[in-house]
Amino acid sequence: MGPSDTGTIPHPVTEELRATIAAAGITESTDLVARILATGIGLGIDDTERLDLKITSAALSEMRAAFRLFAPYRGTPKVTIFGSARTLPDDALYRQASEAATALAERGWMVVTGAGPGIMQAAAEGAGPHNSLGVSIRLPFEERPNAVVGANARSVAMKYFFTRKLMLVKESSGFVCVPGGFGTLDEMFELLTLQQTGKADPTPIVLLDAPGGTFWTGLRRFVDDHLIPSGVISKGDFDRVLITDSVTAAVDELTGFYRNYDSLRWVGKRLVLRVKAEPTDAEVEALNAAFGDLVTEGGIERRGPLAVEIEDDDELQWPRLVLRLDQFRVGELYRLIRAVNSLESAPAG
Repeated sequence: MGPSDTGTIPHPVTEELRATIAAAGITESTDLVARILATGIGLGIDDTERLDLKITSAALSEMRAAFRLFAPYRGTPKVTIFGSARTLPDDALYRQASEAATALAERGWMVVTGAGPGIMQAAAEGAGPHNSLGVSIRLPFEERPNAVVGANARSVAMKYFFTRKLMLVKESSGFVCVPGGFGTLDEMFELLTLQQTGKADPTPIVLLDAPGGTFWTGLRRFVDDHLIPSGVISKGDFDRVLITDSVTAAVDELTGFYRNYDSLRWVGKRLVLRVKAEPTDAEVEALNAAFGDLVTEGGIERRGPLAVEIEDDDELQWPRLVLRLDQFRVGELYRLIRAVNSLESAPAG
């Protein structure tokens, strides 16, 4: 631990922390474990109010429980399905969520929900107990984990919405939002904000309605009529989502996003896109012609893993596209990914 990690923590205490970590048998990421412990001691040194300490303690404990829940399934693609807890089983939206979850489970995806009733239960039922994970919230008037995730102990309960939302977003490779109330809209807009600002990697977002429904198209009109003209968002910011009333289209959007695109990594100012099939010279040239305005220096280059990726043994099996992306255009990265997925060299969908 360096000075910035320990603050005013006395040196003998930092040595005791190291000894405690060693005695616990911890051998991986000991620097980060030490920083977590040092932060806790620092809160005590700061005479932090008890309520603030309770918030910190609960949040850290909840995150540990959630990390342990998700850890065995880290290599499995997951979709988080958001929606209202008040939707009843005879509602068309309930059937849509259930059918989408079933179709995704059949393609090898797990389904993550808020573990409550309504749309959350519909999605868990559709995926089945062995393909469902839940992150519930403890409220005074509702809600216990639904029977699907509760029966298999595949859920964790959170006191705070911020830790719950972290886990509902962090672990998933795609998202489906079904019409709902304030909570659903909050979750949907946070997804858009995270991707618009580059705080989350690009992922597919589907706004799934009932057959013939107008909930999401009404939101689209609000965006087009008010947000874009007022200049508070850019014209293409909402184009990253798919609005549909088709379960098939929703599933294809989610799975198709990873047809050729695998993952990304920032190495300094360079963005590395890992793809499943090496693009041809002509395809790289076409990508440069179409997306050169996103690049600040040089162009989009085809190459192998960078030195730091080799050092970290980080997804070395994939070809790469490397570029210096304009940081102010990070919210448009989804356009490049969609183009990469449409290349003729891409694996068959």
